[in-house]
Amino acid sequence: MKLKARTYRFIHLISALAIISGLYLGYTIYCSNYIGVYNGLRDRVGYNAVVDNYEEAVEIAADEFDLPYGYLMALIQLECGGNIPAGSRFERHVFRRLKNVRDGKRNRYENVTAKHLSGASDEALRNLATSWGPFQLMGYKCILLDVKVKDIRGENGIHYGAEWINRTYGNRLRKEEYKDCFHIHNTGKPYPKVGSPTTHDPKYVQRGLAAIKKHEDARQ
Repeated sequence: MKLKARTYRFIHLISALAIISGLYLGYTIYCSNYIGVYNGLRDRVGYNAVVDNYEEAVEIAADEFDLPYGYLMALIQLECGGNIPAGSRFERHVFRRLKNVRDGKRNRYENVTAKHLSGASDEALRNLATSWGPFQLMGYKCILLDVKVKDIRGENGIHYGAEWINRTYGNRLRKEEYKDCFHIHNTGKPYPKVGSPTTHDPKYVQRGLAAIKKHEDARQ
């Protein structure tokens, strides 16, 4: 009986190891073929999607605003993975700040003042506090562009996103200060001179720089 019990335990152990090995192999194949790696960073799926879905519009916007094509493509890859629709993300802390501006409890939030938000409902503020479009611009950025939220999240999202980028940090881009530019887009501030980046993804800037290289290499 003892021998039989040991045999069963051994068979169970072998079965468990086989299952674990199969799961690990499946995960490895998934990462290799669907997530992909470029310079040690997630890339392949996002890269292909950006090229398939946004290449033509980005080329037009890059020429119109004299912005680096590779940077714009890399930024879309970081922000929405190249997906259509690009998706959206509500930022509760931004909503609270905008609400305080509207209600007179705060003077301004960036370039947004109470005058801009006069009569705005909470639902309107939610739209302003949500990131939209291929560049995932916050809704309130439309105020600087003098357009509606629907414009930055609609079919002209690439155009208006590139225009906002041009107005905000276009000169830095033309100087190829890409490290600062990625950090500005994600946090509103240049890359820290001391300490770690404050982006939501610690590798956000690193991934962006790798993606620029791949997009630019593909054009040569």
